[in-house]
Amino acid sequence: MWRDYSISYIKKNRASSISIIVAAFISALFLSFLCSLFYGFWVYEVEGIVLEEGDWQGRITGIMDADDLTMIQSFGNVKKAVVNKDLSNGQETVIDIYFEDARSIFQDMPLIADRLEVEEDAVSYNLLLLSRYLIHDPKDESPPLLMTFYLVILLIVSFSLILIIRNSFAMSMNARIHQLGIFSSVGASPGQIRTCLIQEAVVLSLAPILFGSILGIALSFGVTQAIELIAADIPGRHEAGFRYHPMVFGVTILSSFLTVLCSAWLPAGKLSRMTPLEAIRNTGEWKLKKKKHSHILQFLFGIEGELAGNSIKARRKVMYTSTLSLTLSLLGFTLTLCFFTLSGISTGYTYFEKYQSVWDVMATVEDTDIEDFRMTQEWKELQGLDRVRNLAVYQRLEAAARIPETGQSRELAALGGIGMVAGPLAVKADDAWLVQAPVVVLDDDSFMEYCRRIGASPRLDGAIVLNRIWDSLNSNFRYPRYIPYVDERLGTVVLQEAGETGDGTGRTREGNGKNTTVEIPVIAYTQEVPVLREEYDGHAFVQFVPLSLWGEISGKIGEVRQDTSIRILAAKGASLADMDALEGDVLELLGNKYGIGIENRIQEKITNDYMIFGYQLILGGLCSILALIGIANVFSNTLGFLRQRRREFARYMSIGMTPSGIRRLFCIEALVIAGRPVLITLPIAVAVMGYMIKASYLDPMEFMAEAPIIPILVFCLSIFGFVALAYYLGGRKVLRCNLSDALRDDTLE
Repeated sequence: MWRDYSISYIKKNRASSISIIVAAFISALFLSFLCSLFYGFWVYEVEGIVLEEGDWQGRITGIMDADDLTMIQSFGNVKKAVVNKDLSNGQETVIDIYFEDARSIFQDMPLIADRLEVEEDAVSYNLLLLSRYLIHDPKDESPPLLMTFYLVILLIVSFSLILIIRNSFAMSMNARIHQLGIFSSVGASPGQIRTCLIQEAVVLSLAPILFGSILGIALSFGVTQAIELIAADIPGRHEAGFRYHPMVFGVTILSSFLTVLCSAWLPAGKLSRMTPLEAIRNTGEWKLKKKKHSHILQFLFGIEGELAGNSIKARRKVMYTSTLSLTLSLLGFTLTLCFFTLSGISTGYTYFEKYQSVWDVMATVEDTDIEDFRMTQEWKELQGLDRVRNLAVYQRLEAAARIPETGQSRELAALGGIGMVAGPLAVKADDAWLVQAPVVVLDDDSFMEYCRRIGASPRLDGAIVLNRIWDSLNSNFRYPRYIPYVDERLGTVVLQEAGETGDGTGRTREGNGKNTTVEIPVIAYTQEVPVLREEYDGHAFVQFVPLSLWGEISGKIGEVRQDTSIRILAAKGASLADMDALEGDVLELLGNKYGIGIENRIQEKITNDYMIFGYQLILGGLCSILALIGIANVFSNTLGFLRQRRREFARYMSIGMTPSGIRRLFCIEALVIAGRPVLITLPIAVAVMGYMIKASYLDPMEFMAEAPIIPILVFCLSIFGFVALAYYLGGRKVLRCNLSDALRDDTLE
C-alpha cells in the first residue's frame, strides 16, 4: 500500500520530485568534483615535496655506528631507519627515520635523540611534508597551515552542498505534514510513515547521486587535464596527472545518502510530536512566529515591500544556504581579484618593471666560489658567446662593518643616529656601530665598468660603497627616501665576519673577540647600484669589491663556499626564442661540469603569469561553485514553493492584490535575495582592501586604476540574473494555478 502511494505521489507531484532530483544531482556532482579535485591537489603537493626534499619524516645527524642504527630501528613506533649516503660524510652520519604513526613524531624523536645521547639540534623534521598530513610542531608558533586552510574551505563548501539536499527535502516534507497528518489520524504509525518517506527518498535520490558522483569524477579529470595543459610550459614542475582513490568515492556517496536518509527521517519525527489535528491543520506554509516590520522595504516599495520582507523572514532558515553561499562566493571572488591585482602592481614595481633592463638571463653556478670559477676555461668561453651583449659575474657574501660614532653622516645624526634609524639591525660596540655590510664581489671588468658609470677613477685596489640608508622614520618601503649613511671623508671601511654578528634573524650581535677584521680603501661613495639583479636591505652598508682585491682579503674575514651568479644581457630586442637559445648555450657550456640554476626574464614573466592565472582559475572556480550552490538553492526553493505559497498569494488576491502586484512582490524578493550578498560584501571588501593598500603603502589611485571592477560587476549581475530567472519560473507556475481553489484545497495531490 505504501509503495503504491509513494509511486502515485511521485507521479502526481512532478515539480516537487524534480526539485529533489535536481538538488541531489547538483550536490553529488559538486561534492564529488571538489573531493576528487582536492585529493588530486593533495597528492600532487605531497609528490612535489617528496621529489624536492625526500619522503623522510625525521632525521638525526651525528657520529653514529651500526649499533645506533639498530637501536633506532628497534624503537617501537619506527617503521624503518636508513643512512642517507648523499648527506653523510666521513665524520657525521645522517639517518632518515620513518614512523608507523607520524603523529607522535614530535614526542618520539626527542626520545630517540636522548637514547643516542646527541644534542637536540641534531634532530630535524620534514615539516612541510608533515604539514600536508596535518601534523604540526606543537612548539611552532606559526606552523604551515595551508593544507588545513584548504581542508576547512572544502568542509564548508561540502556542508553547503549537503544543505541543498537537506533544504530540498525540508520544503517537500513540510508541504506534506497536512497529508501525513490525515494518515496519522486514520491509524498510520510514525514507523510506517517513516518507511514510506525513506523509500520515496531512495527512489528519487539513488540515480541522481550515483550519476552526479560519476560525472563529478569526470569533471575533475577534465579540469586536471586543463590545468596540466595550461601549466605545461612552467619549468621545474612535475607532471600532475589524474589521481583518485576509492575512499573519495565512498565518502561522497555515503555523505550524500546519509543526508537523504536524515532528511527523510526528520518529518516523521516532527509528525510524532504533533497531534493528528495539528498535522491536519498544517497547510505547509512558512509563517512568522512573531510579526515583524520591514521598514526599509516598506518605505521603498510600499505594501508589497512589507509582504516580501515578511515572506523572506519566514523562510530565512531554508534560505541560509543561499545567502551564505552567495555572500561567500561574491566576497571570495572580489577579494581574490583585488588581492591578485594588488599583488600584480607590487610585483611589477619591485621585480619585472624594476629589473626589465637589468638582466635577460641569470645563471647560478652552485657551490662554486667566484675565485675558483675565474680560473676555469668556461669563464673565458662564457665571455665569448655570440648572443651576449653584456655580462657580469659576481658573488654576494654577508659581512659586517664597524662605523665609528663620529663617522655617521650629518643627515643620519640629525635623525638620531644609526641606532634610531636601523633599530635592532645595528649594535653598539664600544665607540662604534656594528652594522650589516653585504659584500658584492664583481669580476674585474664589470667593476671597472661600474667605476666609469658612476664617474669614479677605475681602480682595483679598493671598494665602492653604497652610501645610503633608508630614512624609515620619514618614508615607507614603497616610496623610500634615502640619506647618506656615513661621512664621505672616511677613507677606509673596516669589515669583519658576518658569523660574528649575524644570528640568522637579520639582527646584529657583538663579535666573539676574534681579530678577524680587514680595512679596505674606499675608491668612491655612491647611491647608484651596479646593473645586477640584486635587492639590498635599506639599512645595509653595501660594499662592491673587485675580484682582484677580494682574492687578497677573503681569508681574513672568513671564506665560506657560496654560489656564483652570472648576469647576462642579450642583444637588444631579443625574443623569447633568442633568450632560450642563449640559455641553451650557457647550459651547454657549464652544465656538464657544474650544478646550474638558470632562468630568463621573458620565460620568468610567462611562468609568473601562468601561475597567477592558475591560482585565479582555481580560486575563481571555487567561488563560482559557491555561487552555483547558492543559485541552485534559490532554484530549489522557488521551484518547490508552489504548494506552500499558492495559499498565501490566493489570500492576497482575495483582498484585492492584482497579478501585477504579485509579480512586483516577486521582483522585490528576488532583489533582496540577490542584493543582500552585495550589501554584505561591499563594506567588507572595501575595508579589507583598504587595510591591504595601507599595509602595502600603495597609492589608492594606482589601485583604483587597475581595480577589477568589470569582472566583479559581471559576477554581481550574474547572481541577479539567475535569481531573477528562478523567481520568474517559480512565479509563472504560481500565477498559472487556479489560486481561488487554493484556499479550500485539502486534497492529497
